[in-house]
Amino acid sequence: MYLKEISLTNFKNYANSKLILSEGVNSFIGLNGSGKTNLLDAIYLICMTKSYFSLTDRQLIKNEEKFFRVDSKIQIKDKELAIVAKYQSGQKKIVEKNKVAYEKMADHIGALPIVMIAPDDIKLILESGETRRKFLDNVLCQDDPIYLNHLISFNQLLKQRNAALKKLRKANQPDRTLINIYDSQLVEPSHYIYEKRAAFLEAFLPVFKGFYMVISDGTEPVDITYKSQLHGQQYLDLLHANFEKDYYLEHTSTGVHRDDLVFSFSEKALKKFASQGQRKSFLICLKLAQYEFLRRRKEIKPILLLDDIFDKLDAERVTRVVSLLQEETFGQVFITDTDGERIQKIIAQVNKPHQEFLVDKGIVKEYE
Repeated sequence: MYLKEISLTNFKNYANSKLILSEGVNSFIGLNGSGKTNLLDAIYLICMTKSYFSLTDRQLIKNEEKFFRVDSKIQIKDKELAIVAKYQSGQKKIVEKNKVAYEKMADHIGALPIVMIAPDDIKLILESGETRRKFLDNVLCQDDPIYLNHLISFNQLLKQRNAALKKLRKANQPDRTLINIYDSQLVEPSHYIYEKRAAFLEAFLPVFKGFYMVISDGTEPVDITYKSQLHGQQYLDLLHANFEKDYYLEHTSTGVHRDDLVFSFSEKALKKFASQGQRKSFLICLKLAQYEFLRRRKEIKPILLLDDIFDKLDAERVTRVVSLLQEETFGQVFITDTDGERIQKIIAQVNKPHQEFLVDKGIVKEYE
């Protein structure tokens, strides 16, 4: 699978741009703030129906304009797909495949697998469990539409249960009748989500460790542990046992929405004991393992977006990352960087077709 071309109209800082792309490596070179990352976000939008950076649709519109539109042509084996994402201020966003609009955005998720690595992803290591749950959900929603449906259902039911708890607390009526209904409905999606996450980590961990061994030259042992309140527990029992606590807190205190991944480095907490370069290596390997997991499951090569990933990596680690990218398991890759010479050296090491672009204040042209 590869993106053949993409056109942006009123998208972020782009008024009207069209790019014809290489099926190998595409690099966007330019100063910070020039719009390199915006190009990656447009590609992500085409694949996942939303911005990678949790921006609202309105925030994706160029200043003083009232709509945006992103057109693309994607080759999957012997088929060419025309995918369009468009949004008019005050209306619903529309995503079309071959001129037919999806009724539900969820129906498009997973059709075009994609993995992105961006500087802000360091939050996966440094911040709360919510960021790591989003990582899990991003992988599994692209892999399994049933997981996505259960996740949507769980989040809706959780919101309703929390609203009911607040209402009961406000009325000073600890009546379990309505809560028990929500509890019963939460069981099926909760256990599916838990089981899929547990199975995913079991398959994912050896792949992740393999990538880290290459990048670190085998000198730094790492591990990931799945932390969940559902380990050895039935969720209905947990909900019933914690009703009184939830009633006073006015929200649901147990469940898969409290799951987390524990990252360790040399048997210590990665967040506390690893250097910036080691953290970034860990992060890159997480995403490369995500790529490999999706490639095996979907039986097509996902698109890989690398946003300024070589900063804070020493020369040896950069070389090892590049050595991985030239393997046949990787398909189309997009790289952003501020340093044109560095990118040209990297591309010279990757024996694949390539295209280089210069980005300057929302204008894109071939790099010379």
